[in-house]
Amino acid sequence: MNTDERNFRSSYYEKCLINSVEEKKSLNKLLQDDVRNLNKLKQFCMNYTVPNIHRSYLWALVMGILPLHKASTAYIRDQRREVYEDLLRAVTVLQCAAQKEKELVMHTMWLLESNRLWHGTASPSLQADDTHFIEIVRTLLQIFNDDVDTYWIAKGFYKYTRELKKECAKLKEQTQMLLKREDHPLFSHLEELGMFDGNSTLLENWYITCFAGVICETVLVKIWDKVCGGSRKIVVFLFIEIVKDLRSLILKQKSLAEVKRLIEGVKDLDGVIVNKAIKSLQINNSEVEYTH
Repeated sequence: MNTDERNFRSSYYEKCLINSVEEKKSLNKLLQDDVRNLNKLKQFCMNYTVPNIHRSYLWALVMGILPLHKASTAYIRDQRREVYEDLLRAVTVLQCAAQKEKELVMHTMWLLESNRLWHGTASPSLQADDTHFIEIVRTLLQIFNDDVDTYWIAKGFYKYTRELKKECAKLKEQTQMLLKREDHPLFSHLEELGMFDGNSTLLENWYITCFAGVICETVLVKIWDKVCGGSRKIVVFLFIEIVKDLRSLILKQKSLAEVKRLIEGVKDLDGVIVNKAIKSLQINNSEVEYTH
């Protein structure tokens, strides 16, 4: 590595470290207020990557799981834990939690809490919405260590995805418009394969679950920060950056199933695609809409 490159990297890392320290100071100040400012908390999620140590707490505040009044936090947290433990105890007694993966146990708890768990051990067949909830829980279990936080945040994040579901038709239109403008040949190929057809739910499923199970959880949280902050369009930019990254391979595919296999294998372990998507969102920030 030459001297110029070393100097550039040193300067770059120093700048990032300074920014990171300042962002943490700013967030700590917001969290220490006696009454936390919801709009400012959302703005932080939109403008920065939430530090891992604060993510569950900040998301819980934004989602309304924990109160904005700091003095009430401990009491409400205890109440949330008691509800979780009661639900877990109930599904265990009903023998609905035996030999099940944790995400399926939490799904059963959610069914019980939603009055959808029938006849004790007999549960209705999985609907698309159930699958979405399970995917969200599975992802969050890789992010958070506390099962109580995971369960409540999964419910809160699931509510956000219901807003995305309502907006899917509009988001798909925006995807076509942006991709057609940025890479017409790639857009045309995906259109020919049926990616944007009205009867295809592939893109819709990715959007509704915010790419849970597609992108590596450790970098996907950066996208979910933006969803918590209020952005619907981030999923559009993420899809566009994924297909642009896989462009040469996608253009060789002859079926939508092959494209699905490619996209769902991308993972983006180093976060390059995710960071490009966030940058695109910031460039187009004037077009960002809020869901909550």
